[in-house]
Amino acid sequence: MADSAADEASDYNTEIIEEFRANQGRVGGMWEGTTLILIHHIGAKSGIERVTPVACSPQSEGRFAIWAANGGSPTHPNWYYNLKAHPRITVEVGTQTFTVLAEELGAPPAPSCGPSWSRSGPSRSPGPLTSAQPRPGPPSTTAAP
Repeated sequence: MADSAADEASDYNTEIIEEFRANQGRVGGMWEGTTLILIHHIGAKSGIERVTPVACSPQSEGRFAIWAANGGSPTHPNWYYNLKAHPRITVEVGTQTFTVLAEELGAPPAPSCGPSWSRSGPSRSPGPLTSAQPRPGPPSTTAAP
């Protein structure tokens, strides 16, 4: 059963990633109007690169805030641990792809960023709102594949 749930999540993410790339970073459905970012992260244990769509909030100075809320689950999503182990990642924002350094913040960003996040996931409970904030590093490419 766990493998089936993991496969469904992977299929769901794949659909979102394909829609994101086909529509210059925009998607519809429950994510319509939400700013998404695709994070390319390396598995902390496996070393395998994965791509995960994550809701984000653009911040000042070209930074982005993302939350490891895991849909209200009491545990962090796997990508959170991957960012802790390998913080230099590649992200896709709209049609741009660049390298960033993910940094964990001590507290969630300003309340003005928060309301859409608790409504975006399948659970209405915000869960542990651990924040990571990528900061643009040297560009790796100029456009998403």
